[in-house]
Amino acid sequence: MPTVTFISPKGGVGKTTSSLIFATQLAKRGVGVSVIDADPNYPIQKWSTGGHCPDNVHVVSDVTENNIASKIRAAAAVDPIVIVDLEGTAAKIVVHALQEADFVVIPMQGSLLDAEQASRAITLVKDQEQAVRRHVPNYVLPFSILMTRTPPAYQTRNMASLRKSLNDNGIPVFDTMLTEREAFKSMFFFQKPLNALSTSEAPGIDKAIANADAFAAELISRLSPEG
Repeated sequence: MPTVTFISPKGGVGKTTSSLIFATQLAKRGVGVSVIDADPNYPIQKWSTGGHCPDNVHVVSDVTENNIASKIRAAAAVDPIVIVDLEGTAAKIVVHALQEADFVVIPMQGSLLDAEQASRAITLVKDQEQAVRRHVPNYVLPFSILMTRTPPAYQTRNMASLRKSLNDNGIPVFDTMLTEREAFKSMFFFQKPLNALSTSEAPGIDKAIANADAFAAELISRLSPEG
């Protein structure tokens, strides 16, 4: 069953937000999902204690660099999809998690600093490919850049320039961008999935849900054999 890891060496790029969005959108579709919360602050574990975590979302937070591989395998034996929210790429726990990954999402904001940091994550993915190819010559670990926290109404020049540069260099980028929306922050504040938020708790919920749906659908399509 697919294991999707979300990695970024830079904080504040929306890694945990995009992980939770994907998990809850899967749950809304009736898919069982396990979330391995390997962030030292355990944001998804804390979110799950609010009383609104869907029954088909299972959060695992007691992970270390020594047990994360076994935790991922155990979760994969229970749920069709496993999501891993990882800390910075310098830690061994990230390397161990990538060894279990079937797809890697690298969130990135529209700045040169973010692009430089995303390149570090891509290097880790490529290093993992090379290690496995010693035994499986044609092994490929699929990944894609996810543009995050973009303005809802327009694409900045920096963002457009970065997307073009990535495309020109053959680096895969999601067509869907996660926009900067209050509803995404409200998920954590009120400890609810998007579809459980009320209009008094966050504005523009319908647009946030549409954005989340588009991202989830695109990622699901990339996980399929034909994707």
